[in-house]
Amino acid sequence: MGQLLCCVQVDQSTVAIKERFGKFDEVLEPGCHCLPWFIGSQLAGHLSLRLQQLDVKCETKTKDNVFVNVVASVQYRALADKASDAFYKLSNTRSQIQAYVFDVIRASVPKLNLDDAFEQKNDIAKAVEDELEKAMSAYGFEIVQTLIIDIEPDEHVKRAMNEINAAARLRLAATEKAEAEKILQIKRAEGEAESKYLSGLGIARQRQAIVDGLRDSVLGFSVNVPGTTAKDVMDMVLVTQYFDTMKEIGAASKSSAVFIPHGPGAVRDVAAQIRDGLLQGSVHH
Repeated sequence: MGQLLCCVQVDQSTVAIKERFGKFDEVLEPGCHCLPWFIGSQLAGHLSLRLQQLDVKCETKTKDNVFVNVVASVQYRALADKASDAFYKLSNTRSQIQAYVFDVIRASVPKLNLDDAFEQKNDIAKAVEDELEKAMSAYGFEIVQTLIIDIEPDEHVKRAMNEINAAARLRLAATEKAEAEKILQIKRAEGEAESKYLSGLGIARQRQAIVDGLRDSVLGFSVNVPGTTAKDVMDMVLVTQYFDTMKEIGAASKSSAVFIPHGPGAVRDVAAQIRDGLLQGSVHH
């Protein structure tokens, strides 16, 4: 109906290409326009000015001979002031952009090892964007942004890379665990050494206290009982300790049978052994 009335409507974010007798005449902005068909005017088509996105998947090979699929995302749009170029100069814009992306990626990635390709994704994207900007500006298109959104190696390569990373992490974990165990063993040994040292000090002080107590008892008894020697007093003290020990062993409810030599001679031998041991301990101290 609009064509019969010579009126056409152009939607927002869109321009229309007007021709007269098959030749480009002008670009129609959004709105309502008069298009008198009887004087040869006609509408050649519409061109969207909206931002468009094209994802391009390109297979290539890295410098270390690993085949990868590189996925690039190109955001572009037609320029309103170059709408005629965008409409007439390219028959398939997406195919043209894809061809340039293939060309740049297959020229850039083979110069890099696989690890470097992952690290230099932004550099690859910048190279693609610069090349597209130079090429597509002549056709009335603006390249807004180019992103390398994925670099996907072959499945076998990914599995091998994961195994290498897992092995490295296990090796690091084993090293850390061994270092921790080493520290624990050192600390445990230092603790045991300190414990034994303090225990030895305690035993030495205990024995010294026993020796000092016995010496004081012998000296006091010799003074208070004339005619007795230190040996007589020591023998009596040791015999008393001997009988007290036997009494405690017999009184213990959970003690097993203990066979101890007993008799006048045995008591004398025990006394002699204890006295010699205490005297030797006192001398070494």
